Amino acid sequence: MARSPVFHSVLSPKSSVLLFAPMLKLLLCLTSFVLIAAAILQLREQKRELGYQISKYHNQIESRQAKLWNQQLQIAICTAPNAITKTVTTQDLKLAPPKVQQSKGGVWAEPAQPAPPAE
Repeated sequence: MARSPVFHSVLSPKSSVLLFAPMLKLLLCLTSFVLIAAAILQLREQKRELGYQISKYHNQIESRQAKLWNQQLQIAICTAPNAITKTVTTQDLKLAPPKVQQSKGGVWAEPAQPAPPAE
């Protein structure tokens, strides 16, 4: 009995390769899909971890900035003119008034002569 051309093409070695090719393509697509999905999940995890670290560092910066502002406020309170006057008067500090050096009509760019020491 003679084979018909239809059966011959189905049973030939070339036809088995042709049937296997779509399965190979499907397998490659599925493998690629799984690898891309794993990479995307890893990137999402990294993004979440970086967001956590950024939040932690931001909170640290805010707390240190608040501490710095409080320190600056305390310095401003302690160095205010009325606070200094109060401290000098209540502590009974014996401070000499600053000596003012007057130039004797010289050129403004020239340094003033030092005053003789007071005895």
